[in-house]
Amino acid sequence: MTKSWSPEGHKSDTTDLELAFEDNRLASQLYGEFDQNLALIEQKLGVRANTRGNHVMLSGSAINIDQARRTLESLYAQLEDGQDISIGDVDGVIRMIITEDSQLTLPTFETKGRVRMAQIATRKSTIVARSPAQDGYIRAMDRTEMVFGVGPAGTGKTYLAVAYAATLLERGDISRIILSRPAVEAGEHLGFLPGDMKDKVDPYLRPLYDALYDMMQPEIVDRCIENRSIEVAPLAFMRGRTLANAVVILDEAQNTTAQQMKMFLTRLGENSKMIITGDPSQVDLPRGVKSGLAEALDFLSGVQGIHVTRFTDKDVVRHEMVARIIRAYEKAEKKARNADK
Repeated sequence: MTKSWSPEGHKSDTTDLELAFEDNRLASQLYGEFDQNLALIEQKLGVRANTRGNHVMLSGSAINIDQARRTLESLYAQLEDGQDISIGDVDGVIRMIITEDSQLTLPTFETKGRVRMAQIATRKSTIVARSPAQDGYIRAMDRTEMVFGVGPAGTGKTYLAVAYAATLLERGDISRIILSRPAVEAGEHLGFLPGDMKDKVDPYLRPLYDALYDMMQPEIVDRCIENRSIEVAPLAFMRGRTLANAVVILDEAQNTTAQQMKMFLTRLGENSKMIITGDPSQVDLPRGVKSGLAEALDFLSGVQGIHVTRFTDKDVVRHEMVARIIRAYEKAEKKARNADK
């Protein structure tokens, strides 16, 4: 890829930069269908992007132009590595670059390179972090034995946990994945539901299955469930077990009691990792019952080998409307709390 600067733009505060990408086919993928990727870059970074074949002319402030350059270079590098990119990937790279720049305490004239975000890869699919929190979350799962991912819906905390477990199983680093979730709020009254244990808990674990099928071929997932290398275990049935050589995922952990959470966390065995996900703002426990997740986050802060990734509405990777809805609810809840004081 080549580039050239034109410091004299259309206005005194405007800079032009021309980028040239060597592969026309990859350049077309970079721009997106109907140039939708470039349109998002224009919208998020306040630049203008005009294309001519494999050339892109960027116009805007020097800072924004540099951010757009790094965004395009990072995405083009993904394409060169054989990865597809989606509009969500574009948004993720933009977020990472904006965050990286906002963390600089001193101005710098050094030319920054492309962003290298954490990835999870299986034979079927590759997932690239789409926010700084996701990037830290993936890296933490690699480094530590116990990771908490807490925050609102749509931030990818459960999806990434399952994807990470799938890649370790595929590589042979572990022998099984264990998926658990409080089944019916806190009580887990499963006995009245029809079918065997898998039939009883399947509806509650659907998001976990969806992630598995995205990362692995369906027939492989089904075979792993059949031979119990992927195991569905309701939280109430975890007592007394030591879970070795596994990735153990507890989803919707905000709906555990303090006793359930302690019981779960102490199941950790040799060569195992635990990933606990939940949204502390969505507790369904009876009034007066403290969430086991909230208590664990208080007690375990600073404990060696435990990492907590906290997601916010800024990390929502679903439709932008989801982030706006979350902010509206948080604002209403804050107003209600202040009124009660």
